[in-house]
Amino acid sequence: MYKEMSFISYYFHWGQDEVLALDHAQRRRWCEEISSINADISPSERNGKREKSITDINFNPSI
Repeated sequence: MYKEMSFISYYFHWGQDEVLALDHAQRRRWCEEISSINADISPSERNGKREKSITDINFNPSI
């Protein structure tokens, strides 16, 4: 949850209360959208590998 919150806060300049008001599915969706936009405007294909987006990262729900 902290990674999602940090990611959204960084790009949207939202505060903690605004991000916490979103449920998990909404936070994931915003992370996917931000990652998609970033990939479109600055693709980083190196050696056939693309840069990971925030949604590619495995989140440990116990943290």
